[in-house]
Amino acid sequence: MQHDTLNDALVTLRHADQQGKGRVELHPTSRLIGEVLRIFREHQYIQDFAFVADGRGGKYEVTLARRINACGVIKPRVAVRGRALERYESRFLPAQDFGILLLSTNQGVMSHAKARELKIGGKLLAYVY
Repeated sequence: MQHDTLNDALVTLRHADQQGKGRVELHPTSRLIGEVLRIFREHQYIQDFAFVADGRGGKYEVTLARRINACGVIKPRVAVRGRALERYESRFLPAQDFGILLLSTNQGVMSHAKARELKIGGKLLAYVY
């Protein structure tokens, strides 16, 4: 039984990248996973992804860029103010300006750098470096 689809998707991505695979399929899907993949593509952790409707909820086909060292979800999903992001950045990322934290804000899912630029907070979802 699957309880956290975002965690399952990130574990699948990390394992496929470690095994040297070029493509991976993620299913089951959600809009949140799509937004996370969009941010991964913007920051060049993956090359591309596409949604494929298969009549059972669909799946994402992801082309890997072989750049993921580690990624995972942050549980429990902690609410963070904009000025307190540095504390969590040092906790989940190995070095300053290396990797990204993903936040769910009232303006959508975004990286911690963009949230800091907009001076907004949100709930921490995941990290990648």
